Amino acid sequence: MNTYGYIRVSSAEQHEDRQSLAMAELEIPPSHIFTDKQSGKDFDRPAYRSLLKKVIPGDLIYIKSIDRLGRNYNEIQDQWRVLTKERGVDIAVIDMPLLDTRLNQDLLGTFIADLALQILSFVAHSERDAIRARQAEGIAAARARGVHMGRPIKRLPENFMELAKLWECRKLTTAELTRQTGLAETTLYRRLRDHHIVRKK
Repeated sequence: MNTYGYIRVSSAEQHEDRQSLAMAELEIPPSHIFTDKQSGKDFDRPAYRSLLKKVIPGDLIYIKSIDRLGRNYNEIQDQWRVLTKERGVDIAVIDMPLLDTRLNQDLLGTFIADLALQILSFVAHSERDAIRARQAEGIAAARARGVHMGRPIKRLPENFMELAKLWECRKLTTAELTRQTGLAETTLYRRLRDHHIVRKK
């Protein structure tokens, strides 16, 4: 039997330190730890696919929490079935010792584990939806307060209008105007439109 660890973070900006530490405490060899750092529209994750190709019946996979298997209720349930039923491997969820397919493999133990899996999958799904809702509410509230979301707005130079008038009268080229204002050309044109400045023919 080989032991593996699977780590997933939803974006390259997030860190897997907490999950990596848990794997290290279990003394799982680094070569047996598979890590995905991207999110997608489906469960098409390269490290996870590599792990599926590697495991054989009787192997054991550790995950830190149940939501590492998927991003919603159905996805978690599907991947649990793929691993335990189709691939014949055991799964141990570090944060929830009850979800360890090596334990209580009689009918009652299997029933309890399946019930716990369904409940925890639902909770993980609900928490994700709640986080998204709070984020959307926070963004809406910030916009209502006039907080700019996204990239910071580049400030115009103090002599912008003077330079823009020269450009309007064709005394400055567009290239010269972008260089002197420090604005990208698309931003420059947007600012000119905001001030109703149109180059004369």
